[in-house]
Amino acid sequence: MKIKKILLTLTAVSMIFAGGCGKKETLKELNVTYVKSPLNVPSILEKNQNLFGKEFEKDGITVKFHNLTTGPEQTQALAAGELQILHALGGTSAIIAASNGVELTVTNVYSRSPKGFMLLSKDKTLVSPENLRGKKVAGPKGTILHQLLLAYLAKGNMTADDIEFINMGIPETAAALQNGTVDAGLLAGPVALGALKNGADVVTNGEGLVEGIIVTAVSNDFLKKHPDIIKRFIDVNGKTVNSIEANFEEVSEIVAKETGLSKEEVAEMYTLYDFNPEIKASDIEELKNTQKFLIENGLQEKEIDIEKIIMK
Repeated sequence: MKIKKILLTLTAVSMIFAGGCGKKETLKELNVTYVKSPLNVPSILEKNQNLFGKEFEKDGITVKFHNLTTGPEQTQALAAGELQILHALGGTSAIIAASNGVELTVTNVYSRSPKGFMLLSKDKTLVSPENLRGKKVAGPKGTILHQLLLAYLAKGNMTADDIEFINMGIPETAAALQNGTVDAGLLAGPVALGALKNGADVVTNGEGLVEGIIVTAVSNDFLKKHPDIIKRFIDVNGKTVNSIEANFEEVSEIVAKETGLSKEEVAEMYTLYDFNPEIKASDIEELKNTQKFLIENGLQEKEIDIEKIIMK
């Protein structure tokens, strides 16, 4: 019994020292993704104006931005502890990562943009889902854009088997569409705008098909250790979003400089986005629909409870 008591005492002491004598772990760095495309106005402002840096510098915390733009590389870095916050992660990527065991929590919606995700073509005859039968269609697999394509095909009682789908990144898709090696391409943001200016037409966008939900997600471990930091991060993002329209002239100048668009193009594209961070019941339903799409198309194996990855 004495030995057992000694072991218990030693365990308790080691736990105290591991926990910093009961104090919270000191945080020196906050590592956040920086994704400016398609037109992520809040992120552009937050980085350009050092809004997170100003919020956390009084605590001795340095905010570092990382240009990781694809879902898999973002969620892998989160799982490895290299990043704490994924600030603009596709809803599809969040669900797939969580189903694969990545411990993450969705803290808020980053944006919704049904009209910002498009299927484009230079072929004037492609005016219905049926017209796509046998055509070459390019775009990034397992993304909101891919979901848009399959939802559009379903309107014509068609599936991916009825077309020749080519898995490509957005820049490569735009180039293939421009040089005519594909009949249609899945594009978003400034790249889609460029294709439209180069003669492409909108076959369809996400309106009525997908909401195009992008989220902010955090590491569960980090959220447990630093809930106050996450709350403050969310508050800064909310204030940034609320300031955009009141200062749109200045905002459009900053965004134009960062993206290479004109101020007029920024204003045109901005109307396609809803940056309200509140997670609505309709957003949760859309994420559930997204999971259904992923499973039905063999992109996700294990079903998860969507509501369990949403921060309450």
